[in-house]
Amino acid sequence: MAVQTYEGMFLLDSTKAAAAWDDTVKHVHDILTKHSSEIVASRQWDERRLAYAVEGHKKGTYLLTYFKTDGSHLKEIVADCHLSDLILRELILKVPTKLEEHLVNQAMTSNPNVDAEEGGDEDGDDRPRRRRRDD
Repeated sequence: MAVQTYEGMFLLDSTKAAAAWDDTVKHVHDILTKHSSEIVASRQWDERRLAYAVEGHKKGTYLLTYFKTDGSHLKEIVADCHLSDLILRELILKVPTKLEEHLVNQAMTSNPNVDAEEGGDEDGDDRPRRRRRDD
């Protein structure tokens, strides 16, 4: 198989991540490099209250990582993520070749907390709201 670029969003235990962020990131990177992955970009994405408890955790920290690997290694990467006590969930998506550079640049320059605050409403909808009849 050919080497592809993948986007990995890792939901991390926020308590452990806050205590030792560099070690937490190194742990995720070690899992990826163990399976012949080349890390292209990686950054903390956000820390949020979760909509529902994940393994008893109500808050989580997201780590966004772009990496290159052969698709045959994904099963082992996911298996190691499931064995980790730092990683609560993972989502790994293949990045289309045309979008690789754009997505990596955007991920490394945008700040989700600032972007959400500048956007107005929490759901990102900037449309004017209708008035209620009783207003």
